[in-house]
Amino acid sequence: MPSTVVVTAFGGLFVAQVCPTMMLYLSFPVAMFWVSNQAEYFEEYIVKRKRKELEDFKERMRARKEQRILKEMSMESEN
Repeated sequence: MPSTVVVTAFGGLFVAQVCPTMMLYLSFPVAMFWVSNQAEYFEEYIVKRKRKELEDFKERMRARKEQRILKEMSMESEN
């Protein structure tokens, strides 16, 4: 009978609509926090992303170095 007391005290609308909504509002952030703190879910993704960023950086540095060397060679050939 305690559920009847809750329904009687707050009305049927609370139990039918507001209570599940509040449970969602409270459980969603907790669930997202728990998922985001699971390292095994994100470890592989982070490693791949960092590896790709490193390769892109190396490629940009190679291109910049080639441009610098070509520029120096063209300046030497002009002299």
